[in-house]
Amino acid sequence: CHDHKFDPVTQREYYQLASAISGLGFGTRTVSIPDEQAKLAGLDRRLEDLRTDVAALDEAADRRVLASRKRGTSGPAPPRPLARWDFEGDLRDSIGSLHGTAVGPARTERGALVLDGTSFVATPPVQTDVAEKTLEAWVRLGTLAQRGGAAIAIGTRDGVIFDALVFGEREPGRWMAGSNNFQRSGSFDGSDEAEAEHRPVHVAIVYRADGTIEGYREGRPYGRPTRIAPLQGFAPGDAEIVFGLRHRPAGGNRLLTGEIHRAAFYDRALSPAEIAASAAAAGESVSEAERTAVLTDSERLRRTALVGEIEDVSRKRAKLAALAAVQVHTLTPGAGETVRVLGRGDPDAAGEIVPPGTTTAIASVAADFGLPPDASEAERRRRLADWITHEDNPLFARVVVNRVWHHHFGAGLVETPSDFGFNGGRPSHPDLLDWLAVEFRRHGQRLSWLHRLIVTSHTYRQASRPSDADPRGPALDADNRLLWHGPARRLEAESLRDAMLAVSGALDDTRGGPGFRDVSITLNNGTTYYEPLDTDAPGTSRRTIYRFSPRGSRSALLETFDCPDPSATAPRRTVTTTPLQSLALMNDALVLRMADAFAARIEAEQTGNVSRQVARAWRLAIGREPDADERRLSERLVTAHGLEALCRGLFNVTEFVVID
Repeated sequence: CHDHKFDPVTQREYYQLASAISGLGFGTRTVSIPDEQAKLAGLDRRLEDLRTDVAALDEAADRRVLASRKRGTSGPAPPRPLARWDFEGDLRDSIGSLHGTAVGPARTERGALVLDGTSFVATPPVQTDVAEKTLEAWVRLGTLAQRGGAAIAIGTRDGVIFDALVFGEREPGRWMAGSNNFQRSGSFDGSDEAEAEHRPVHVAIVYRADGTIEGYREGRPYGRPTRIAPLQGFAPGDAEIVFGLRHRPAGGNRLLTGEIHRAAFYDRALSPAEIAASAAAAGESVSEAERTAVLTDSERLRRTALVGEIEDVSRKRAKLAALAAVQVHTLTPGAGETVRVLGRGDPDAAGEIVPPGTTTAIASVAADFGLPPDASEAERRRRLADWITHEDNPLFARVVVNRVWHHHFGAGLVETPSDFGFNGGRPSHPDLLDWLAVEFRRHGQRLSWLHRLIVTSHTYRQASRPSDADPRGPALDADNRLLWHGPARRLEAESLRDAMLAVSGALDDTRGGPGFRDVSITLNNGTTYYEPLDTDAPGTSRRTIYRFSPRGSRSALLETFDCPDPSATAPRRTVTTTPLQSLALMNDALVLRMADAFAARIEAEQTGNVSRQVARAWRLAIGREPDADERRLSERLVTAHGLEALCRGLFNVTEFVVID
């Protein structure tokens, strides 16, 4: 909020740096797997061919139905909605004043609202009481594989209370009602959607006063009604209508991909007859029942076979799509923001506009990026990256090589890897730090070169207890800052778990893809509760790097061995030695299971011969043969208490836990 004495970063420079990274948000992106994508492309081509054949049959049948309508008499008059949107070149309500506004690239095209899965349309607040209601739309889906977007919804702007006509959220390929005040409605148990990907389909949902929710498709009941009580109402001005979004805020799987050709909102519950009349009055819309009635027997059989194959191929595609692309959480770019200096940090005391930049504390590189205040977010980040990696920036290379040194030795040449300033540690070998930084730049800043240089050095390959060590070493340099011997480092918590899985033969070395969860998840009144599970379910024996790590439920074993809290960054891990660690390696449920699995592996590999079993166990766990005393004691332990006892004991040997 103001300049600090002795602080090299001024208030204005702080806001310059904030401007340099403004516009970033949290979101997701999809990562594709090439081999699976190729298979998906083949299925997509087959689906396109099948749908073309079905469309040809349907178009011929539709022409017959429409011709028959012209010759016949008109049916019952359709009901009048509170608001209706025809999307004929604009987003206007053709009855009232609930005109839509696009959020994102949503647009009207050829009499339809086109949605790309990143945008939606919202109306002003509904200025009437809403209790019973009917939502109606003619929808063409971009893909049947999407999960959770809504064609039309009514809800509060904060997204807490809403009712929505949703596709595929909990049940892939099916229509359902959205949440009602966070109470999940039951399933309609309707049929899988097979046609909405290649033609508009009429769908409607009715909320009745007694809490009954009815679904309709093509004017006919869809599945069976479900019930939820009490019905949620909206006071005047509390709710808006949105198209293409299940509820605010936008994001995740709440957005729809496809086209909405027409939509209507009723502030009452329509009867089944009114729903049918509305569907029939849609001009060129033809119901499935009408189409089926005018097909010949041979056309009907062929269409049934084609639709059946479409459903089969679509199921295969949906399964493959789950493997072909995964969503990962990432930062999402946005528009760069104009940043002002806030007097004493008060948002109401905004001062001068500051351009993107950084600090003058590093005088060798210009702090001002030379960009206007309205520069794009991407350009700001590029200039910041250029500033950080500039060859005249003396800190970048030193910080990088220090962190890599820290990774290999357990401590950096500077003990404070995140602080090279006045309050940071002094380098133990300043000339070495400078030389490594220069060589790192000279070799193209390649981390592989740096790792290779360090691990092949004499310093790295020293023993932790060298026979030729100076006996004065412990007294002169107890912390080994001068690296007169190799560091003895305990395995990190994650590596310790992985090591037990590996020697027991239980490690699942599958790489990539979604992680595993060894917690149970319970939702209660908007709060998520996590409870640790001791499970050997498929996938839970993968490397710990793939473990889902909720902040509210940390693994007891990992936490005991100083695994950092996942809610905070940890540039340097705390290393403690406590009695709990010994107790955990003797009694933790995972340790006991891995000891049993380790024993089963040894028994399978060396049946019946205790001496060979002991030798094999030592080689796997410790990496060497046991000496005479170790062999004698191990054989006695196996004879008295079984292989499981020896395997559990080996997990507690210092050589298993510590890198020496």
